[in-house]
Amino acid sequence: MTHSRTIELFDSTLRDGTQGEGVNLSVDDKLRIAQRLDEFGIGVLEGGWPGSNPRDQEFFKRAKNIQFRQAKICAFGSTARNLKAVASDPNLNALLKAETEVVSIFGKTWRLHAEKGLGLSQDENAELIERSVAFLVNEGRRVIFDAEHFFDGYKDSPEFALQMLNAAQAGGADTLVLCDTNGGAMPNEVAEATQLVFSTFDRPIGIHAHNDGGMAAANTIIAVQNGATQVQGTMNGVGERCGNANLSTVIPNLVLKLGLELRHAVDLTQLTQMANLVFEIMNLHPDDRAPFVGRSAFAHKGGIHVSAVMKDSRMYEHIEPKAVGAKQRVLVSDLSGQSNIRYKAEELEISLQDADGGVPKEVVDRIKEMEHSGFQYEAAEASFELILKAQMGSFTPFFEVEDSRVIVSYERDGHNLADAMLKVRVNGEVEHTAADGVGPVNALNKALQKALVRFYPQLSVVHLTDYKVRVLDGRNGTKAAVRVLIESSDGTDSWSTVGVSENIIEASWQALVDSLNYKLMKSNISNKNIEK
Repeated sequence: MTHSRTIELFDSTLRDGTQGEGVNLSVDDKLRIAQRLDEFGIGVLEGGWPGSNPRDQEFFKRAKNIQFRQAKICAFGSTARNLKAVASDPNLNALLKAETEVVSIFGKTWRLHAEKGLGLSQDENAELIERSVAFLVNEGRRVIFDAEHFFDGYKDSPEFALQMLNAAQAGGADTLVLCDTNGGAMPNEVAEATQLVFSTFDRPIGIHAHNDGGMAAANTIIAVQNGATQVQGTMNGVGERCGNANLSTVIPNLVLKLGLELRHAVDLTQLTQMANLVFEIMNLHPDDRAPFVGRSAFAHKGGIHVSAVMKDSRMYEHIEPKAVGAKQRVLVSDLSGQSNIRYKAEELEISLQDADGGVPKEVVDRIKEMEHSGFQYEAAEASFELILKAQMGSFTPFFEVEDSRVIVSYERDGHNLADAMLKVRVNGEVEHTAADGVGPVNALNKALQKALVRFYPQLSVVHLTDYKVRVLDGRNGTKAAVRVLIESSDGTDSWSTVGVSENIIEASWQALVDSLNYKLMKSNISNKNIEK
């Protein structure tokens, strides 16, 4: 292998990715992702299997009207089913009807599948592959042959697996892709087989790895190091069972670690945004711990780590976060030292220095005390900013709740309703109000906003976007303390707050109060302080 070889990126998010559990994309979703992948720099976009469902047929029909910058749309299918009817095979003709310049077809390269699955002898299976590929090539298509179960087939019978690749090459296949379809191959096995294929055949070699053994990214990288020049995978690793090789992991490793040139340049600074967009369109929660693009990929919690990173980020970061469009984050917890708190304070433009230039001890002790009692500020930075400013004397609450009551009633149809009554003091004036809701937290939230909106109209746009409850010590049963995390939004910005108590309503109440105080603080409202 030389570094002068260029790597072609083949994205299967719209085909293999949609076979993952919980993934369901409309035609509009697929078109939106396709356009974004094209803008990012992907060379080949496998759009679906036109012979299997009307949705994919519609995708290919609409994709023809889109002008892609460099990406080629690829239709996917299998070899013909019957040796006697290759030219009339419905699947092959559906591929032609999709009118894509590139097609990918899979054929059996494991004797087990050919004999037991298709009932074909070794020679018959080879002939089926060759004639299927030749049929598409003769129609002017670039054919990418996916050698299904290649590594399992190679372990079982190298002769059989290699004969199938020979058949695909004889049929005119442009690229021979080695597939770890069951996802169980080990890197040394992939290296050995890929190197042999690379030295035997005169066609470009590709790699298509699944992640059932957690090795998909590693197997992809080692295949490239042993001759593969086409890399197949999906964004965020979505796909059948445990998923496919994760392109958001593989691509930066190819470029930043191996120094390889891609056939089409990608903008790596858009990688994190690209990965998050795909998660969003698929309605999946982002993987915070994903390499390179996860929210935690460049997050630092231990005080020693943070102190080192502040001096030179290379001490605990393998690349610069901005190279992949990510950001360095410092977390605040009971493991924090002065470095963590100073970093976050500077980020929030809060001056914390005492006479000696350090963070006041009472501030550090207060935050550690709160974290020890169950508060988690790494996931609730709005609450952290409030407590930090309160400790430094630059924040006082905008309102005080003097009294609150909640009544919960249960109806026969199973619905429970709640009524909340509040007495709130704002700048010496008392507002007494009530509201009902589908539960006690909802009722309290509605009552509090109703009481405050007369004084602070900007609170009318604030709404909850997420609500999480975690039991901190399940051994105490219903007496256990709980932590409530709330995410709020005003339609433009969003922020997270936290509350902790043995009473879930009280914990929720703490987070709600922090949420509205944070919005008011950020709105630069003059706070006259509460008159008791």
